[in-house]
Amino acid sequence: MSEEKKRFIQEFVPGKQVTLSHMIANPDPEMFEKLGIEQAGALGILTLTPSETVIIAGDLATKAANVTIGFLDRFTGSLVIVGTVSEVSAAMEEINRFLSQVLKYTPADITKS
Repeated sequence: MSEEKKRFIQEFVPGKQVTLSHMIANPDPEMFEKLGIEQAGALGILTLTPSETVIIAGDLATKAANVTIGFLDRFTGSLVIVGTVSEVSAAMEEINRFLSQVLKYTPADITKS
């Protein structure tokens, strides 16, 4: 008796969206040390799909405000921006605006802690 082999094909088709947009104001200095990035007044954390969108978001952030990129991973869609509270806020607002209005992404509310 022969066994029939079944073949499964799985596909991941991400939507165009900002899945997380959070700003941490005045983080504990130890957090910067653990992340290996220079200390500043705020961290902006974003997760985007498709993951390559972080390249666009990083470019938008650094052009919109005086922030630096603390971390960017084009494979997971993770972006961390660093700067003052007002500059990180301005950069995150510009990322949401551009992605939603120009590229028709689904934005996420910018949350803060």
